[in-house]
Amino acid sequence: MAIEKVDALVVGGGQAGIAMSEHLGKAGLSHLVLEKKRIAERWRSERWDSLVANGPAWHDRFPGMTFEGASPNAFIPKEEVADYFEAYARMIKAPVRTGVEVTRVTRLDGQTGFRAETSEGIIEAETVIAATGAFQTPVFPRLIPETDGLTQIHSTAYRNPDQLEDGAVLVVGAGSSGVQIAEELLNAGRTTYLSVGSHNRPPRAYRGRDFCWWLGVLNKWDAEFVPGSEHVTIAVSGAYGGHTIDFRKLADRGMTLVGMTRSCENGRLTFSDDLRQNIKAGDDDYLALLSEADAYVDAYGLDLPPEPEAKIIGKDPDCVANPLLELDLKQAGITTVIWATGFVRDYSWLEVDAFDETGAPKHQRGVSDIPGVYFLGLPWQTRRGSSFIWGVWYDARYLSDHIVKQRNYRLYTPAAE
Repeated sequence: MAIEKVDALVVGGGQAGIAMSEHLGKAGLSHLVLEKKRIAERWRSERWDSLVANGPAWHDRFPGMTFEGASPNAFIPKEEVADYFEAYARMIKAPVRTGVEVTRVTRLDGQTGFRAETSEGIIEAETVIAATGAFQTPVFPRLIPETDGLTQIHSTAYRNPDQLEDGAVLVVGAGSSGVQIAEELLNAGRTTYLSVGSHNRPPRAYRGRDFCWWLGVLNKWDAEFVPGSEHVTIAVSGAYGGHTIDFRKLADRGMTLVGMTRSCENGRLTFSDDLRQNIKAGDDDYLALLSEADAYVDAYGLDLPPEPEAKIIGKDPDCVANPLLELDLKQAGITTVIWATGFVRDYSWLEVDAFDETGAPKHQRGVSDIPGVYFLGLPWQTRRGSSFIWGVWYDARYLSDHIVKQRNYRLYTPAAE
């Protein structure tokens, strides 16, 4: 079988891969995008049924295409988000091959470029872009032993309340996924416990503008990475038309909040005594953004109505003031534990010396230490907004420009004297 050759090979056909293809195409570079399943597959098969985008349609999109037929302020359902990326790939004529898995990438001996072993043969490329992001393998803590009558799943396997057995549910993790799933269960009448760790808690909207707008005008989306800027979960929701997450209100409605899940022995879970400080830290983050927004309104004389009630922090409910530090799962009637505990990276297919001792990519703005290897879709890759839909588009443009510059250097030959 003949070896196929391209200028650039993009591994991953989600938002990062499609964005990368657009810029490579505009630069005139031959390339392929390989996706082992379908375009934007995770939106379709690894998220719950009611999931919507966390940002409004005017914001969470690529610059070159809107969501057809949707209100700019709508929060787009997950299937329509996946459809959007498929339509975008068609619009830009992206050379995407679905159902093709990349199993191994190595450097070519004695020359520039790379050899990719795939489920459909060998491909050689001058450049490889790992566009699989950092959220690849679900983190499933083996904290609770397998127990009769108790089902444990990761949030990627959760679909809807009817899927679960009767009984109470413990959701571990209070980022966007965990809190939205817990709220859906509460709305369905399920007894719900939520284990709350550290998080940021922005307002959904303030003074008539969505928080995505506020982070834009306050230049927070473009904040660059500094040590300590590692990914922090954000408790925000576009569900039910979009609303600010308020853990106290969820508790007032009957949800039991607990601290970080720490250990399990003989069917009894223990929790860290950190619930109040985690809630307070989220409140501080929330109030700080409101204060900055107010200062911006005053400085620029914007006609945005004041919203003093948004700054009112309610009293701690009993589960926060007197938090549970221990819980007998059986006595509590818990039959399901949902681990909304995030993901870890998996670059096992990329066999180059481009990673540190923890397996994290060594890079600057997505440009690897290894010439010709690039990463796209990482949190804080260049800025705070890097792992968001619009942010990855701009990062892809930066990488494309870098690839073209490096290619021009390689093609340079001195002019004859």
